[in-house]
Amino acid sequence: MDIAALSFTALFCTLLVLGLLVRTVLASRQIRHVARHRGTVPAAFSDVIAISAHQKAADYTITKSRFGLLETSIEAALLLGWTLLGGLDWLNQTLLAALGPGMWQQLALVTSFVVIGGLITLPLSWYSTFRIEERFGFNKMTLSLWLADLAKGTLVGGLIGLPIVALMLWLMGAAGSNWWLWAWGVWMAFNLLALVLYPTVIAPLFNKFEPLSDETLKARVNALMQRCGFAAKGLFVMDGSKRSAHANAYFTGFGAAKRVVFFDTLLQQLSPGEIDAVLAHELGHYKRRHILKRIALMFALSLAGFALLGWVSGQAWFYSGLGVTPSMESPNDALALLLFLMVVPLFTFFLSPLMAQLSRRHEFEADAYAKAQTSGDDLASALLKLYKDNASTLTPDPLYARFYYSHPPASERLSRLQSA
Repeated sequence: MDIAALSFTALFCTLLVLGLLVRTVLASRQIRHVARHRGTVPAAFSDVIAISAHQKAADYTITKSRFGLLETSIEAALLLGWTLLGGLDWLNQTLLAALGPGMWQQLALVTSFVVIGGLITLPLSWYSTFRIEERFGFNKMTLSLWLADLAKGTLVGGLIGLPIVALMLWLMGAAGSNWWLWAWGVWMAFNLLALVLYPTVIAPLFNKFEPLSDETLKARVNALMQRCGFAAKGLFVMDGSKRSAHANAYFTGFGAAKRVVFFDTLLQQLSPGEIDAVLAHELGHYKRRHILKRIALMFALSLAGFALLGWVSGQAWFYSGLGVTPSMESPNDALALLLFLMVVPLFTFFLSPLMAQLSRRHEFEADAYAKAQTSGDDLASALLKLYKDNASTLTPDPLYARFYYSHPPASERLSRLQSA
């Protein structure tokens, strides 16, 4: 192994260990901080949040954080197994011997990698759903529904993912040195197409979407959207309660295909005024162009990612530094793609605080828009109900929240609403 490969191996190991250390320290801080404040409801919430609800949120947060540490350890071990311990190299050589070089071997490599990784982490998904979510009263899924979702998700992923991967691999081999630019264009086109097709083609495979039947609520929502200058293709209620007791509302789709979706659990928990406020918050993301800004950011980051992949895929140290021997007689495009997807998160993890800060700023702006269009009191009471019903802790560790939270902590968010 040459100096460049050894240096890359050292960098890979350093980032892996450092990332594990940061995750562990942050999760430990979160667990200790939430446990320390478990016995007392913060003064700002003492009139509206019962001690039992506060303690449930604390226990849920602590349990999820401990489980997250286990997931992080398993993911790190799996990454080492695929790379420096030779797992991906063995799988590649085995498939080369069985299928010979070519597109079929590369597709088989990607498929095998995804299937093996999915099978290894499948028990974690089962435990999260049927032990943790069940323990705290959130899981509404049966085992048969969970298995049906798994089967449908695998089928949809295969039908959509394999052609995209095949096209990417073909471009890597046939489009010359600037293949990454063509691949980026294809990837962006696919993402924009998915925004249009997801609401009407993919999402209905997993949930039922019924038109909103409450005429009074429909009139309120339409009046709010008209006041805000927003047009949607329809108002729908999703049967989220068949899977979870968590509540939500969201906009989905793009352009003329936009639609408003309410979880049935949300309609059961909030008053009409609170629903208006939550919807106005979501409208605020559109009116403040947060969606377009995020799409533009995704375009820019993915362009940089494809350019970087285009460069490292031609560097021998990239493969050997990660425990893989590139073939001298056949394409290594699938290897490059898989290795890149495994390694990049080690680098981007340290950008998490910046992305979280940007997201929190957008949430504050959307809250301010909602308060201008509806009632700040309704938004505050709706948020409190959602924090309570989703068992979101009111006392997160400040450093943990700054690093990870895409939404502001409850105390900051409600304080901002009251002072605006």
